[in-house]
Amino acid sequence: MPTADWKTKELTPGQLSERSGVAVSALHFYEREGLISSRRTSGNQRRYTRETLRRVAFIRISQRVGIPLSEIRDALDRLPEGRTPTRRDWETLSTAWQADLDERITQLVRLRDNLTGCIGCGCLSLGSCKLVNEHDRLGAEGPGARVLDVHLNCPEPGLCDDPGDSLSVLPENPDSVCSLPSDPDSPTVSAC
Repeated sequence: MPTADWKTKELTPGQLSERSGVAVSALHFYEREGLISSRRTSGNQRRYTRETLRRVAFIRISQRVGIPLSEIRDALDRLPEGRTPTRRDWETLSTAWQADLDERITQLVRLRDNLTGCIGCGCLSLGSCKLVNEHDRLGAEGPGARVLDVHLNCPEPGLCDDPGDSLSVLPENPDSVCSLPSDPDSPTVSAC
């Protein structure tokens, strides 16, 4: 199939698939889910506006970082109907997602940097657990990976809704933890 010329205003499903890198079946799925739309020709063939490329790219990148389709649909529903979204329209969408994306970034960084140490899950299988989560004291705070999960604690003062809900982040090298907190009931970890 020949690639659509850059001046082409409407794309066939094959052309949209080729340029976006998304299978035609996925495009049809996105359309059924209300994420993209097409018009039908007199011969009942689908045609997508060229701006659909941006929507498909947005959908794919959002999915890749773990955003559910329902949230993607809600975001795309904020874009105007009947005209190509402007830079300002996309900026409004971006601003609305800022906090969620920042939280996801924080969670991914924390997962990358701290998974090899104690995460406060209660398994007590690592040497650092004896210092970070002695006798599973973090279990009293509730279930889950108490040190790792950004929904359960906060790495920096001022980022959480409730500053009293904050736990300290593990040091970059968990083996550098050399002292227990001065208050045995405190969930914070002190390092030398």
